[in-house]
Amino acid sequence: MTDASTAPTLVVGLGCQKGCPVSTLLALLDQALEAHQIARHEIKALASIDSKRDEPALIELAQQLGLELLYFSSEQLAPYEPQLSHQSQIAFERTGCYGVAESAALALAEQLAQAPAKLLIPRQKYAQATLALAGAA
Repeated sequence: MTDASTAPTLVVGLGCQKGCPVSTLLALLDQALEAHQIARHEIKALASIDSKRDEPALIELAQQLGLELLYFSSEQLAPYEPQLSHQSQIAFERTGCYGVAESAALALAEQLAQAPAKLLIPRQKYAQATLALAGAA
């Protein structure tokens, strides 16, 4: 049995195109978790950029998983740029941030754990969505 205090704080960062179906987000999540042998219940929360606050699929995904969904501004995400596995010029033009999923995951993991976070699953792209998973001990 693992002690909860030693288990890393795992969070998923998500980015998606407007109108992306929740089924796409769920498929991407399950595919990434399965590939890295992480169970859904190990995920503590979801994160994205504040411009996606009204995106139905993100809200629906959080409800289906019973997880809190937190949003960050591009200013809050900018400091994570050096840690990104991929810097997207398109993402920057659209959001002011070079990587929404990775930056949001790192920002939230650090906020929840009050400790430095690192990417455990770098940016995964699938159809209209991107996902990354970060953890902080």
